[in-house]
Amino acid sequence: MKLNELQVAEGSRNVRNRVGRGESSGNGKTAGRGQKGQKARGKTRLGFEGGQMPLFRRMPKRGFTNINRKEYAVVNLDVLNRFDNGTEVSPALLVEAGIVKNELNGVKILANGQLEKSLTVKANKFSAAATAAIEAAGGKAEVI
Repeated sequence: MKLNELQVAEGSRNVRNRVGRGESSGNGKTAGRGQKGQKARGKTRLGFEGGQMPLFRRMPKRGFTNINRKEYAVVNLDVLNRFDNGTEVSPALLVEAGIVKNELNGVKILANGQLEKSLTVKANKFSAAATAAIEAAGGKAEVI
């Protein structure tokens, strides 16, 4: 096959149906809209239900969605016991170990459970009790 022999695949290009171009075209006069009625006269807005109260107005409106909300992956202290003494625990290490599947906006350490090892924990957020527990175990809590 040569460049001058290339052709468009058959059926890949359709000619647009030009409506309202005379009776003999098959789509003249009412231009495929039928006789009278709402759809023949004009478009209706999105969500219009023929005058019935639309669904989005029937449903109760409650609350508020904060578009700037930050979600943190939560890690409890007892989970950190699987690391050896003196390990530097970072979000990347937590993902690698399979403790955190998705970092979201960062990692937050909570004080559920007992920490028995002295670790250097680096995370985006700590609860006050978690910071106290890490330091009581002889480790360090560093905010990234």
